Amino acid sequence: MKIAGFPYNEAMSFTVYILQCADDTLYIGSTNNLEKRLHQHNHLKSGARYTKARRPVTLAYSETCETVGEARSREYQLKQLTREEKLRLF
Repeated sequence: MKIAGFPYNEAMSFTVYILQCADDTLYIGSTNNLEKRLHQHNHLKSGARYTKARRPVTLAYSETCETVGEARSREYQLKQLTREEKLRLF
């Protein structure tokens, strides 16, 4: 079973993260495998289009969520913050 692009597993957790890009911009995303996603952002074509042009990226902040819905909701909330508010998180 898949839920919104994520393979489903009842024991799975999801991570919302903020990346700091080489040009000092921020990128916010969510995933069920943070290590794999960071590798994608930095090395593969399957990384986000935004981060491909701004490599290398570094993990600046992350939060664990229990469900994909909670992760997506938190991702949206973080994207609504100002840059200064995001920076205060880390």
